[in-house]
Amino acid sequence: MSGNEDPGDDLKVTPPKTWATGLPGVAHALEYSLSQTSPRRTALTLLNINQAKGIDCPGCAWPEPAPGKRHRNEYCENGAKHINDEATSRRVTREFFREHSIAELDGKSDYWLNQQGRLTEPMVKRPGATHYQPIGWDEALGLLAGELKGLDSPDEALFYVSGRLGNEAAFLLQLFARAYGTNNLPDCSNMCHESSGSAMGETLGIGKGSVSLDDIHEADLVFVVGQNPGTNHPRMLTALEETKRNGGQVVAVNTLPEAGLMRFKNPQKARGIIGSGTAIADQFLHIRAGGDLALFQALNRLLLEAEDAAPGAVLDHAFIDSHTTGFAEFAEHARKVSWDDIDAATGLPREEIDELLGRVLHAKKIIVCWAMGLTQHKHGVPTIREVVNFLLVRGNIGRPGAGVCPVRGHSNVQGDRTMGVWERMPQPFLDALGREFGFTPPARHGLDAVNGIHAMYEGRAKVFLGVAGNFVRATPDSAVTEEAMRKCRLTAHISTKLNRSHTVCGETALILPTLGRSDKDFQATGEQFITVEDSMSEVHASRGKLPPASPHLLSEVAIISRLARATLGTELAISWEEFERDYGTVRDHISRVIPGFEDFNTRVQVPGGFRLPNPVNRRVFPTPSGKAVFTRNEFTMPYVPPGHLLLQTLRSHDQWNTVWYAPNDRYRGIHDARRVVLVNPADLTELGLADRDLVDLVSVWHDGRERRAAGFRVVAYPASRGSAAAYYPETNVLVPLDSVADISNCPTSKGVVVRLEPAHDSR
Repeated sequence: MSGNEDPGDDLKVTPPKTWATGLPGVAHALEYSLSQTSPRRTALTLLNINQAKGIDCPGCAWPEPAPGKRHRNEYCENGAKHINDEATSRRVTREFFREHSIAELDGKSDYWLNQQGRLTEPMVKRPGATHYQPIGWDEALGLLAGELKGLDSPDEALFYVSGRLGNEAAFLLQLFARAYGTNNLPDCSNMCHESSGSAMGETLGIGKGSVSLDDIHEADLVFVVGQNPGTNHPRMLTALEETKRNGGQVVAVNTLPEAGLMRFKNPQKARGIIGSGTAIADQFLHIRAGGDLALFQALNRLLLEAEDAAPGAVLDHAFIDSHTTGFAEFAEHARKVSWDDIDAATGLPREEIDELLGRVLHAKKIIVCWAMGLTQHKHGVPTIREVVNFLLVRGNIGRPGAGVCPVRGHSNVQGDRTMGVWERMPQPFLDALGREFGFTPPARHGLDAVNGIHAMYEGRAKVFLGVAGNFVRATPDSAVTEEAMRKCRLTAHISTKLNRSHTVCGETALILPTLGRSDKDFQATGEQFITVEDSMSEVHASRGKLPPASPHLLSEVAIISRLARATLGTELAISWEEFERDYGTVRDHISRVIPGFEDFNTRVQVPGGFRLPNPVNRRVFPTPSGKAVFTRNEFTMPYVPPGHLLLQTLRSHDQWNTVWYAPNDRYRGIHDARRVVLVNPADLTELGLADRDLVDLVSVWHDGRERRAAGFRVVAYPASRGSAAAYYPETNVLVPLDSVADISNCPTSKGVVVRLEPAHDSR
């Protein structure tokens, strides 16, 4: 399939796979890579990806083993696709934009837009224009700076960051935004793991996970909850295989059976090529959507009752007494949880929960891993607080082989937050930033992604700058988001490739093309490297290996530095020119502003980098009380009216974030179509529907507005009862902007109440 045609919608369904990877994963990775670029460039990227002196994968944030323990091919199928999608030999030139109007591009699919290739020079859409036109860098950045300087308040601007951005550019962007005068720094974490940060910040004092890769290997029991590692973090399966080889067990908790959690055929091992691979999950709990809070409340009640039956043999009283607060109130509440409520919320037989309890009681070291199956619910924060309660009662926090493990979905999303890309950075960070650069950063909290969309829609925000990512397709309530963006005076995107956000324009729009992670970066002082932080707080360097896609590209560091100079002038004594010349100077400043980065430039030169300290691992909890906090979490579950289902949006296997590489989801048996909805056969019978019926998905919110995603084929699938699943970004239209998690404001993309109606069109 060429990049100049869209795949047809010709659904074929095969039985879901019961294992992941093996030789087919290798073949698909190479097939896609070679469709994008030459064998030589493919070999160069694949031999350097995730190596100690190579390119950090721009895909997920799963950590690499220590240098010396890494495989020569330390990447997964999706990582290979992602890096070579960026390293593509295809180019988008000024002639392309002359041939295609913005309206025409807006009618193309996400696949088609991505397949056109790398952007090559700055482009502008003037007010009233139908096409993008070339523009020089000085004029483009001057235009953006002029709009920023012309706003009535700095808070009328938004600076959005995706997790692809490296630490140096992220630090400079937040410095620029705050020197300009605003904390409006929404990021992609607002839409995925914000619930994790809110829950762990309250209970443990820090919003990051506490475990290392060695902890995963050493654990007696690893929970994988609301997460599909086989597609979203495939190298995690290698770590879980090591857990199993060391005698540990794995429990999967999910609304869908996932192939990677059944059996893993590691293509780096003989047993994964010619053998049967490794069975991963020792137990699969086929939970109802949104029932995870009830499951962990059930476990906590059972642990308290087991302690009653054998005093001193179950709970870690020494840890609880020395390092926690709120236990008595938690225990009183946990004992009252109703088994009727647990049954209704989880749909799990009591004997399955009792079996799980037996595994928990047998394990001395437990880790709970989770992703958006927990975070993107209205009750996502209390669910994760209950997970923390579960770990605290037996002392499974702050010791080897145990702890919390939120698995981040994008390569440097955790690093961007560490660098200060957050609308609510704590005052000590702002104070340190102000001391370092001689100004007073604004203290008022800024706008997150959801509130930023509200502000644009209501005319309170007028300029939007997106750095990496595809904001329009990553956000909920697609129609509202697009209207909000079009109301802006100016929208600008720092990007490597074409995407939907470039077709949803403000009155004026800019495309600012940048170097990719795989491109060599030469500045005045020589070749540069950037750094990233993975899900387990390991900070390491990333060095591009390919010639830049165009001589007209600037690095993200250069673009942000030049924009800051054009906007702020000499008002502050900040050495923007030197930052562009030598990224080491940025790291010197980071070392003095952010704890844990002392002597940054020296330590990051060590192969594999270094790990940031986490006080939780010393059983030091930076909460107001100085102790870990047990919480009381009221039972709740999603309410689904009769005749409706609870929809979760998800990725297909041939997809990375908003970009899909083929219209397939091999592990789930879906081929040549994306507008499908997976529903349990028993639910189909109750709803009077049949397999392959054509339906519209309709969500209704308290404002009475219906949101419709038209023309989906029903596929009978072993989803949990009462639930449905469909791919995003096609279903983002169904997620109301105001449907967010309590406390964290994270969109509830895993808990959308929908009904299935006969299709209104003949799609």
